[in-house]
Amino acid sequence: MENNEKHHIVSYRSYFVILLLLLLFTFISIAITQIELGSYNVAGALLLATIKSGLVLYFFMHLKFDKPYLKLMVGFVMAVFIAVIVITFFDYYYR
Repeated sequence: MENNEKHHIVSYRSYFVILLLLLLFTFISIAITQIELGSYNVAGALLLATIKSGLVLYFFMHLKFDKPYLKLMVGFVMAVFIAVIVITFFDYYYR
């Protein structure tokens, strides 16, 4: 069998920039715990975690170079996850 996969070379600079962004978002998520935002603390932490996981998926797991249908599938799973989280928040908020 012949392997026709394309190999993508990503520069160290790109990985370093992503590392700095992940560290920045980590420090922001630590700092957000020191600020009293009321019920928005959890929402802020989840938003930052979503951004960080998106960066990891897109760059480190090479979703950037995958086929469009895989990107669509990951987007669908993320949309379902976000819907479940939103429904959970509404259930908790209106009890």
